Amino acid sequence: MSPLTVLSVASEVFPLVKTGGLGDVVAALPLALAREDVMVKTLVPGYPEVIAAFRDASTVHSYGNLHGGPARVLTGKSAGLDLFVLDAPHLYARPGNPYVGPDGKDWPDNAQRFAALSFAAADLGRGAVPAFVPDVVHAHDWQAGLTPAFLHYGDGARPRTVMTVHNLSFQGQFPAELLAELGLPPHAYTIDGVEYYGTIGFLKAGLALADRITTVSPTYAAEIRTAEFGMGLDGLLRQRAAVVSGILNGIDEEVWNPATDRFLPSPFDARHLKARVANKVVLQARLGLSNDPGSLLFGVVSRLAWQKGTDLLLSSLPTIMAQGAQLALLGSGDGPFEDALLEAERENPGRVAVAIGYDESMAHLLQAGADALLVPSRFAPCGLTQLCALRYGALPVVSRVGGLADTVVDANEVALDARAGSGVVFAPVTADALDGAIERTAALWRDHLQWARLQRHAMATDVSWGHAAKRYAALFRALLTTGNA
Repeated sequence: MSPLTVLSVASEVFPLVKTGGLGDVVAALPLALAREDVMVKTLVPGYPEVIAAFRDASTVHSYGNLHGGPARVLTGKSAGLDLFVLDAPHLYARPGNPYVGPDGKDWPDNAQRFAALSFAAADLGRGAVPAFVPDVVHAHDWQAGLTPAFLHYGDGARPRTVMTVHNLSFQGQFPAELLAELGLPPHAYTIDGVEYYGTIGFLKAGLALADRITTVSPTYAAEIRTAEFGMGLDGLLRQRAAVVSGILNGIDEEVWNPATDRFLPSPFDARHLKARVANKVVLQARLGLSNDPGSLLFGVVSRLAWQKGTDLLLSSLPTIMAQGAQLALLGSGDGPFEDALLEAERENPGRVAVAIGYDESMAHLLQAGADALLVPSRFAPCGLTQLCALRYGALPVVSRVGGLADTVVDANEVALDARAGSGVVFAPVTADALDGAIERTAALWRDHLQWARLQRHAMATDVSWGHAAKRYAALFRALLTTGNA
């Protein structure tokens, strides 16, 4: 089997820049694919934190003017990854969030910023750097969505293309009058091209023009072809159903390993669950919760948004309190949700703790110290937080949607009789159903021997990238051998 080369294109990569699960996936998948004889180089924008970490880089391609200024493509290694970096200071040399300015609004030139990323990806795909001519170009989410379009409408031979949807609700829509400025030809603006309800749709373009489409879980791949979950793209996705597939995400088992985690005061494994309690004590102290190891502690690590069911969580706070439980939350998002959660913390001292923002060490400690993790999402392409929870023995309490349904086995009576189950799954996604799931979790918690069995079963779940890497490698090779997969 000959080595296969892939150019991955994304707007973030852990640990250099991360706003969510996309960065984790883009970082972990190339390492797993290397074991399948697939060599991946990843193209990312040259944000300040990326440039700062990118030492000993060399320039391999240049642009005199790329959407308003000079740019260059750098190559090198950082954080164990083979990278191309699009160094365009006029587009990316900005502090803070890569998508949103200090006023909380999207950067006004996001269309140009991410069209430039896709344009450079297409150039690399066509051999702009002779030392690396990829067999496949793999674009991630709307920020890379124009990559298949630039390749489709360009001249000459092109590599095969794969578009992966991490979250269909973020689509990248921009005014139609930008078509020429972004470098797209007039004939691209059709219903079969980049046009989307009178705008230029970055994600829509990728979904329409890529050779294959993947999502990050099998259930989500089916859901997005329905009107309920399709976000206006379900018709296109039904039309292209033959090239849509779901490949379940994994997590980096070295980064997320409770036995070796440098962020934990008390590392542990499934055979030494008693050592886990010390992490709970430290978590309670650090967040200002009452020192009560015997109290059921629910954790939340989440963006605070309607999609994530934050409103349902707020509605269910009385149920959590009625069970004598505690709540520890780490996250940020919509202002009204942040304010409501901080008010809940003030009203329930020692019982509710809210940390606004994101802190990697706190995320690890929360997974290791919480007894159960609440994930009441209305839709979930895959979800990584519940995979980390499984790995760390924090039993996930999840809605039956998307990747949550694919990864958590409900601890119902049949599963308990079979000594199986890895969490609590509820449906429909309502406050009443979440209340029931919380009450059921508390009942399971009161049987400590049964709870420990569930923890060990959860921790035995395969959350690695191994299976996904095999499927991606097979998909890439099938594209090259048959032109389809």
